[in-house]
Amino acid sequence: MNKIISALVWLALILTTLILFPVSLLVWFLSYPFDTRRKVFHYWLLIHSGILTSFLPCGRIKPEGLDKINRNNSYVIISNHQSILDILVLNRIFISFKWISKIENLRVPFLGWYLRMAGYIPVERGNKESRGEMINSAARCLRNNISIMIFPEGTRSPDGNIGFFKTGAFELALMTDKPVLPVVIDGTGRLLPKKSRVFAAGAKITVRILDPVFPGSFMTSNQDELAAAFRKIITKELEKIRAGERR
Repeated sequence: MNKIISALVWLALILTTLILFPVSLLVWFLSYPFDTRRKVFHYWLLIHSGILTSFLPCGRIKPEGLDKINRNNSYVIISNHQSILDILVLNRIFISFKWISKIENLRVPFLGWYLRMAGYIPVERGNKESRGEMINSAARCLRNNISIMIFPEGTRSPDGNIGFFKTGAFELALMTDKPVLPVVIDGTGRLLPKKSRVFAAGAKITVRILDPVFPGSFMTSNQDELAAAFRKIITKELEKIRAGERR
C-alpha cells in the first residue's frame, strides 16, 4: 500500500512542479529588475513549498513557536536534518531567509534552478575557498536583515538521531553579532527515510521553533563549544518531542 501511495504522491509532486514552473519563471522575470535581494521570489518559493507539502501523506504541518520570531531581526536559523523533505517543511516558516545549500544541489533539475534564481548561497564541502565565500555572503545577508537557514549536520541523519554539528553557523553568529534560532524537526525521517523513495504514510511531522539565543548569552566565543552546546539544545528538545508522542 505504501508503494502505491508513494507513486501517487510523487506523481502529484512532479506534475505540480511542472505546472508551477512557468509561474515561477514569470514571478522571477517580473521581480528581477527591482528585487535585488530576491525576496519576492523567495516568498513565492515558500508558497510553492506549502502547496507541495499539502500532498505529503502525513498530518497537517504547522510550525510551533512562530511567535518567537521577531520579523525585524535577522537570525542564524539552524535545524537538525532527517530527510530531503526538510527543505519543503522548513519553508513553512514564512519569513525572509536564504538557504545555505551544498553545491551538488545546483545540478538537480528545478531545485538547482530555484536555488540560483532565489540567490541562495552554495557551498562546496571540503573546499576552504568555497566555505570562505559562503561565510562572507551569508554575513552580508545577516547584516542586511536577511536570515540564514543552515543544517549544521551538513547531511541527513541515517537514523533520525542528531549527528555532529559543524561550526559555520556559529562562526556567522559570532562575526555578525546575530542570534541563533534553533528549530527542531521530527517525523520527516520516518515519512521518507534517507536513500528511500517510499513514503511511510501516516507519520506525524513536528516543526518546533525554540527561543532565539543572543550572542550575549553564548557564554563562550569558541565555535566548537557553541556547536556542541546547540547540538545538546536540539537533541534535548527532540527527546521531549518523541517522549510526548509515546504517551
